[in-house]
Amino acid sequence: MKPAIDFYCYHRYFGEIYPGLEQDPGTRITLDEALHRAVSLGVAGVSIETCFLPGFSARVADALGRKLDRLGLERIWAWGHLSGLGSGGAPERLRDLRDHIEIAARVGARVMRICCGSRLTRPAEWSRHKAALLPLLHEAVAQARAHEVVLAIENHIDFLADELVELIETIGSPWLGVCLDTGNTLRMLEDPLQAALKLAPYARATHVKDVRARAGDPRSFAFWPSVPLGQGLIDLPAIFAALRAHGYDGLLALEIDYLDPAYTSDAQAMAQSLDYMRGLLARA
Repeated sequence: MKPAIDFYCYHRYFGEIYPGLEQDPGTRITLDEALHRAVSLGVAGVSIETCFLPGFSARVADALGRKLDRLGLERIWAWGHLSGLGSGGAPERLRDLRDHIEIAARVGARVMRICCGSRLTRPAEWSRHKAALLPLLHEAVAQARAHEVVLAIENHIDFLADELVELIETIGSPWLGVCLDTGNTLRMLEDPLQAALKLAPYARATHVKDVRARAGDPRSFAFWPSVPLGQGLIDLPAIFAALRAHGYDGLLALEIDYLDPAYTSDAQAMAQSLDYMRGLLARA
């Protein structure tokens, strides 16, 4: 397992700011700048969020793949933020997903993270949710198989762990797995360790996130801000052990979304988190 960074860590600098929770940093970064920041942090790979990128031609995708090779960075292509397929309610987005599978292959990504939905689109009834997603995912998996790209569904505050396992097992393809987000399970009010133990056998990508509780409504996003790894409620040593036990040897992509206001420096939170992650890996 190798330290990595998901570019959602830079969401404010790409112009996505949580209203009422975050401040605009007043500056913006480009994809090239984010890549060089990742190199300076000494990570082995990056998860590139397509929501921050303009339309990609084949030529641009090929050039990005070559640049990542020169930088020595493994890569995950990350599609679907914020609400992906709308929990099955936005089938028209399947075409974009399929297009990005081809782009992922050209960039040299063996894994593509996908969001099927979000907390904003999750239906109240699981049977309806599953029925809406299955035909879309069957089509996506066929495209992924053709391009030899594994799709990894993130638990994006839209699935309980058991639901995501059921979805993966129903489709039953080696080209479909899970992007295990270690913090989002708690935001679904699940035991984060028990949920991770259920999802770890299917992990093909990760978002390594730590969160803690603040005042207010635990069903609200603001209640569970991100904190530097090791300073929150997530048992990351146990989750890393579970991933290792199931043979996961891919990227451990740090993700910090809404940073707890007690921490004033994104850069410091990222550096501290990666140091903590490396410490865990060194003790394994």
